Amino acid sequence: MFLAFREMRRAVVRFGLLMASVGLLVFLILFQQTLQSGLITSFVGALENQSAPVLVYSVDGRRNLQGSVITPPVEAQIRGAEGVGRAGRLGQGTFTVTADGAITSAAVIGYEEEGLGSPTTLRSGRLPAATGEAVALDTSPSGFALGDTVRVEPGGLDIRIVGTASEIGYQASPTLFTTYGTFEQAVRAANPDARGVLPNAMALEPATGTSDAGLVRAVDDAAADADAVTRAEAVATTPGVEQIQQSFRIIFLLYGLVVPLVTGLFFLIITLQKANSLTLLRAVGAPAGRLVRSLMVQVGVVLVVGIGFGVLLYLPVSSARLGDIPLSFQPGAVAFWSALLLALGFVSAWFSARRVLRIDPIRATTGAGVGS
Repeated sequence: MFLAFREMRRAVVRFGLLMASVGLLVFLILFQQTLQSGLITSFVGALENQSAPVLVYSVDGRRNLQGSVITPPVEAQIRGAEGVGRAGRLGQGTFTVTADGAITSAAVIGYEEEGLGSPTTLRSGRLPAATGEAVALDTSPSGFALGDTVRVEPGGLDIRIVGTASEIGYQASPTLFTTYGTFEQAVRAANPDARGVLPNAMALEPATGTSDAGLVRAVDDAAADADAVTRAEAVATTPGVEQIQQSFRIIFLLYGLVVPLVTGLFFLIITLQKANSLTLLRAVGAPAGRLVRSLMVQVGVVLVVGIGFGVLLYLPVSSARLGDIPLSFQPGAVAFWSALLLALGFVSAWFSARRVLRIDPIRATTGAGVGS
């Protein structure tokens, strides 16, 4: 311990730069992790944080809510499937709206009854109880706050915000959860020539004694043109989500390799540079184990301080917003990456430890250092 800290004090700039490098890499990893989570939430948070445990799309919709249409015959087959407890229509559309005097677009999701598509992350206010009311995404821009009125254009339908909820974004747009009746009025206001408004999906709740997976199988068997999925599966299989995750996996893999490589290479170079000193210490009786422990103490200090520095940099940005993408602190990601990078860092430092263990004290008489 004494040897480890004494060497670090003598080379404080060198070790400080390494700690800062590790910290910046950790910050980038955590920021990318939060960015991935925020990006997915902004696209499909409405599906993840709605109350229906099972959603049913049309087969042709390919699990895209806006592209799916449930016809009356298919709806009747779904409602008649074995194991269905409650069933309700779910509609979704993107509309041009005026909010706070500015024209923008908003995703409107309508559900028939509470518990079958209603948002589960209410932060303030209440759920809509009448036509013309809505719950808005709490991170939406000005004009979507509690008490505001949003007007659907060009029809002029007014929707009053009676509540706000977190993480209910859809398609990275300001999002409104309304009654199904309000959704139908919004469709007719935006398109007066629309004859009938068909639901985009069905929201189901299994009967007592039926599991979510069992209900999915029953609906698929009962309706050939229906594609039933659990809530988690609906989120994971929404078009675009898997592509986002694959892109970020490559980034995380590269980051996961860079940190241990930087740490391992640094300590390997340091070990080679002080080869003669280590050989002399071994010649005067210093045990190899003590030198290895000293090395590992340095590795631990560099990684712990570096990771801590990275987390401190991550804290202020983890609760900010990046455009329409909400960011949030991810304690699970912090714990996972901290543990993983510590483990990989110690593994990479083993190459330097092997050099120390292979020191032959007799080399002190020849002036040689660590053998290759």
